[in-house]
Amino acid sequence: MSDVFDEAQALLQCKSCPWYKNCVMPMRVTEEDLKRQLETSIPGAPISGASYEMSQFLSTMASAAQNSLLEGCPVFINRLRNSPKFAEQIKRMMQEWSREDGQ
Repeated sequence: MSDVFDEAQALLQCKSCPWYKNCVMPMRVTEEDLKRQLETSIPGAPISGASYEMSQFLSTMASAAQNSLLEGCPVFINRLRNSPKFAEQIKRMMQEWSREDGQ
């Protein structure tokens, strides 16, 4: 019975979702975001007046994060975690993407 309740709750959450047709989207990470995060994580660290090398490092980290992290709707993420078959279907679809386009 709880499965039916969970699915009904997920459907309602999807209907009122603020993501609106964006179940998954790349995260936006900037150098400034990383600086703020480091400053809160390491109090007293001289991050604000960072050297050129540190600035370049943070910029590279931000770029790498944007290429590897996704922000996902909680319902979508929960479905991926609870259904290995669903995750496998998405993986297969991504692997066969270029074949579908006729390339």
